[in-house]
Amino acid sequence: MTAPSPAATPASRLRPRRSCLAVPGSNPRFLEKAQGLPADQVFLDLEDACAPLAKPDARHTIVKFLNEGDWTGKTRVVRVNDWTTHWTYRDVITVVEGAGQNLDCIMLPKVQDAQQVHALDMLLTQIETTMGLEVGRIGIEAQIENAKGLVNVDDIAAASPRMETIVFGPADFMASINMKSLVVGEQPPGYPADAYHYILMRILMAARMHDLQAIDGPYLMIKNVDGFREVADRAAAIGFDGKWVLHPSQVEASNEIFSPSQKDYDHAEMILDAYEYFTSEKGGKKGSAMLGDEMIDEASRKMALVISGKGRAAGMTRTTSFEAPEA
Repeated sequence: MTAPSPAATPASRLRPRRSCLAVPGSNPRFLEKAQGLPADQVFLDLEDACAPLAKPDARHTIVKFLNEGDWTGKTRVVRVNDWTTHWTYRDVITVVEGAGQNLDCIMLPKVQDAQQVHALDMLLTQIETTMGLEVGRIGIEAQIENAKGLVNVDDIAAASPRMETIVFGPADFMASINMKSLVVGEQPPGYPADAYHYILMRILMAARMHDLQAIDGPYLMIKNVDGFREVADRAAAIGFDGKWVLHPSQVEASNEIFSPSQKDYDHAEMILDAYEYFTSEKGGKKGSAMLGDEMIDEASRKMALVISGKGRAAGMTRTTSFEAPEA
């Protein structure tokens, strides 16, 4: 197996992904509308959202919109078909040769093992080299949609320096384990606990072990915004970075849920400023100190960095400032 391609530094892989908007690649009207929506990421879909007969033309439609559309401020992703189909290689070649300079990531669905990520990495490297594109710049998002993929998720997360996200695909996953529910993302009847807790935590641990982002999949009841919020809150609470959105009504909710509150953001920035001051020569070179009624230390700083990072990525502005205590 050829060694994985070189890639951009890890910091460049951590893009805002609070809301990841799915857009059918065969629908020009939706592709046009998506450009004006406040989603952090858009993924132009060649898989489930495209009928088999529409896929060949959709590839060229996507190339046109990537090259001619205005996707300012958005991460641009194309979801290709999975490696068990006969469409995948042509999806990748057509899109990357045609619009690689205007593409941030390829999303690979139904990933079951690391070899499938290696194969995509190798194909991307060959195309980038042939087309004179920067080798390794285009990232990979891996979608976990069945039991085998979840069991192998650690190896999948480590499979390529191009890896940016691990994405949970709930619909196919529910079918793969025979879950007793027809409502994607909802709890199955008769189970008294959270049926998705282990799955989500397993994905999250693999992602964090390799400095990747973890993204929750879609909620298909698009008119039930309260239901969407409940499911999104669950993922955000344990540390997921964002969620798929299928309708404009879900975008605003997702951006809000996966951003810190103003109070938490201000508090995190205050902790960082206070810790920097108290550990300095001027602040007494302290390993821990009091910030109001709260003791802060290195662990506090690390937790604050997570919240401040999410707030800064969301474009938040702090409303408070740290003032050093009088000597």
